[in-house]
Amino acid sequence: MVRGTPFSPDEEALIASLEADLAVRLAAKPRRLAHSLSVGHEAERLARIYGVDPLKARIAGILHDWEKAVPDAELVPVARELGIELDDDLLAVAPLLHGYVAARTLPERYPELSEDVLRAIERHTVGDSDMSPLDMVLFVADGIEPTRGANEALDAQRALVGELSLEDLWWRAFRDGIAYVVAGGRHLYPGTVAIYNEVSARRAAH
Repeated sequence: MVRGTPFSPDEEALIASLEADLAVRLAAKPRRLAHSLSVGHEAERLARIYGVDPLKARIAGILHDWEKAVPDAELVPVARELGIELDDDLLAVAPLLHGYVAARTLPERYPELSEDVLRAIERHTVGDSDMSPLDMVLFVADGIEPTRGANEALDAQRALVGELSLEDLWWRAFRDGIAYVVAGGRHLYPGTVAIYNEVSARRAAH
């Protein structure tokens, strides 16, 4: 499709089908469902602003929390069975696993999903040192979509949409996320620190 144009009838039908599937999947979690649908809309909006494929962004947003239907602790054995390895105790990073698991389980249900959509879903919790534009769109959308409410950091990010480059906006969101975890005294995944150090060094070199 041409960026900036409305979705075709077939694309609209696909979106409606995925949203209906998600409504069943997250029927017991209405707030998570509302968040996921909102992320889909926000990811599409950001994609259109930053020249990223809006259909892929909408799909990734809809499906990014697919595995949130499963309690975090129950995802740990699933992640181990799937061979997911993070540089940490999986129990300690259980809230981060749903993206990694979804990227591996969704293709069985939706074999038509592209690799870049699956990669964005995988990376939406932790990020990566080499984020694609689609990865960054989903990461930012997940944080700033309207049902998240308001606080100083999120409001600042929202105000910067279209003002900063996509990479700079993602970097702001990523750093704010680290600050939020640290301020709450929660476990900080070591991989997040490694990503921060690698990206900050690369940005400083430029």
